[in-house]
Amino acid sequence: MPRPFRRVVTGHNAQGRSIFVSDGPAPAVFDRGAGATAVTEFWETSATPASNAGNHDPTLDKPQRLPPPQNGSKFRVVEYPPDSQRVAALRVPGSGHDSKSEGYARDLGNARHPGFHKTSTIDYAIVLSGEIYALMDEGEVLLKAGDVLIQRGTNHAWSNRTEQPCCVAFVLIDAEPV
Repeated sequence: MPRPFRRVVTGHNAQGRSIFVSDGPAPAVFDRGAGATAVTEFWETSATPASNAGNHDPTLDKPQRLPPPQNGSKFRVVEYPPDSQRVAALRVPGSGHDSKSEGYARDLGNARHPGFHKTSTIDYAIVLSGEIYALMDEGEVLLKAGDVLIQRGTNHAWSNRTEQPCCVAFVLIDAEPV
């Protein structure tokens, strides 16, 4: 069961005055099951500059997907289970990181973790709790609670080598492919 996060959203009433639109658990939670990551989507924009008009929740009624919309952004928290559970879940056919994508990772010299992937985004990652290794094609670095990583469209993976979950907040912004 993923950790619930409180989300408070502001907006405007019909007279243009600022209001609180919602206050409660973030409603867009994607729990992929035992050993897999859980993703809580907080907000999404579909253009830059973003529109603050209306009070519609853009995280509702949409399938969960990794990248933000073209010219848009996403704000989410990912809960990474320990690799002792997660690596097996990544290898399940149809997981998005099955043998087909692992072959892609191996072709790029990244056979050391099945979670390698690449997006055309700039990502701001903040470790909220726990610790996790950020893996690049060459090298890795241990990140702990409070550490920040700026991920710039690189091929990467996340490896939680502890036996406790690790929560990472991400802001993903659409970017030109490298």
